[in-house]
Amino acid sequence: MPISVWIGSFLVVTAIGLAWWAAASSRRTRASANLAVQSTDLREMVLARGAGERVGEPGLQKLGEFARAITPTGVADRIEQKLDAAGAPAAWPVERVLGMKLLSTVGFGFLGILIWLGDPSNVRNFVLAIIFAAIGFLLPDMLLNAKASSRNDRIRRELPDVLDQITISVEAGLGFEAALAHVANHTEGPVAEEFQRALHDIRLGRSREEAFGSMAKRSDVEELRHFVVSLEQAERLGVPIAEVLRVQAGEMRVIRRQRAEENAQKLPVKMIFPLILCILPALIAVVLGPAIFELIDNFPRI
Repeated sequence: MPISVWIGSFLVVTAIGLAWWAAASSRRTRASANLAVQSTDLREMVLARGAGERVGEPGLQKLGEFARAITPTGVADRIEQKLDAAGAPAAWPVERVLGMKLLSTVGFGFLGILIWLGDPSNVRNFVLAIIFAAIGFLLPDMLLNAKASSRNDRIRRELPDVLDQITISVEAGLGFEAALAHVANHTEGPVAEEFQRALHDIRLGRSREEAFGSMAKRSDVEELRHFVVSLEQAERLGVPIAEVLRVQAGEMRVIRRQRAEENAQKLPVKMIFPLILCILPALIAVVLGPAIFELIDNFPRI
């Protein structure tokens, strides 16, 4: 492989690593930034921030604004929905994700061009260049989808236990919103975060139906959507909220057990391909290998 390909690979990996480090530096330097705010010297305030936050973050922000300007509205809206499903981290707005998407596309595309220039007459190198550019374009979306899927799985697992706690709080005498706030403030996880956000929307003036409807739309979890629909029906029909919570918690616990049994039944099917491709050839080589060599040694020569 030409030396230009290795140099290009090193530059691309270094650029992506620096961009990722610059994007995450705001979390690491939050304490120093808070101390800098207390200072009256502008130079001390700037120097108190991390190097990535001072240098890399403004560049990534400009790149994100440029990427947002050239990105169709529908694509940006879909990314925003995925960010909501992933928890909408404050350090990753839509512009920053689009900037990382553009940066990874250019970086992997440049690496693919270097591979193609190593032997322009080889069609395989041209196909590899296209594949590298496609990987760079799709990689941020794949990471975001994985984060959203993982968070939705956590919501499905934790929702029955959180509903049990809300039910106990309501039966102890608290109102529904007070019980919701109590459980959300004393538990951790995506369910507590979603309930806190819904309560924040209610305090800002939105109705309970709108706040919980937005919560169900953000998370895209079927069990949470059923819970929101049951709350709306209970509010319209005047059914006691504690009874609705108890029934919903029991049903979701049954659904969680059924999903676990379904995943357990899928394991034998998922193990077929690793068994055939990895374990079975080694087993055949160990069991039949000595016999084959013995047959070769003892076979009469013609």
